[in-house]
Amino acid sequence: MNIIHVLFRSSIGKKVTMAVSGFILFGFVIGHLSGNLQIFAHPDKINAYAHFLESLGPALWVIRLFLLVTAGIHIWLAAQLTLENRQARQKGYQKQVTLRATLASRYMRVSGVIVLVFIIYHLLHFTVRVTGSEADYPDTILADGTPVRDVHSMMILGFQNPVIAGFYLLSVGLLSWHLAHGLVSMFQSLGLRTRTWTRFLERVTVVICVLYFLGNAAIVVAAMTGNVRIQNPKVAGFTCRTDCEVCGAMTADAVAETLEDSKENQS
Repeated sequence: MNIIHVLFRSSIGKKVTMAVSGFILFGFVIGHLSGNLQIFAHPDKINAYAHFLESLGPALWVIRLFLLVTAGIHIWLAAQLTLENRQARQKGYQKQVTLRATLASRYMRVSGVIVLVFIIYHLLHFTVRVTGSEADYPDTILADGTPVRDVHSMMILGFQNPVIAGFYLLSVGLLSWHLAHGLVSMFQSLGLRTRTWTRFLERVTVVICVLYFLGNAAIVVAAMTGNVRIQNPKVAGFTCRTDCEVCGAMTADAVAETLEDSKENQS
């Protein structure tokens, strides 16, 4: 009970807990981007990666729930600290002093809310798969004949929608902006920020956040401009040659038949 009181009741404990939860979420978004960048490789790469994650079964949902709880704690503590800071300002002085506050720090709440909405939609779109029609979530087979979800085509179909692509870019931009301030604050809350390397820390943080945004933006732009194309013959509407290397040397009819056989066997 004492540990819970220290971590969730005291001001210092809240800041430390928020810093740790933020670090966990930062590690997740970097790992998530690394997985998504596989869209620039052969479709089997990202499809096999997604299939591996799905094969974890209950363990995957344990990880997802852990991340959701971590995000919930992070948001709740942010709200608590914001209220405490506001009450302290009202008691301590009448005018709000923000001379040394950055634009990011003053609007962390706004960016945080928009990012939260984005996360919820992103989960509904790509994880739960309930925001589109059945055609938006196609299946395919790997070169070794394994039936899988066609995540490669699913991502391209999603980002070909200008509204979804625009919202994604806006949200990732705000998330990058959020991280730019949050990472520095994290080091400060953990007592690892010193005057000797503050400037270096801020510059490295900016570089990381810019690269994070550009990595996500590259995926969206590539899908919108056709630099990354759908290669599933069922989705693209073309028929492969019998020696095609993209879909495992199968024609569109062969792909459809294999998927149908797989569904029958599972039933």
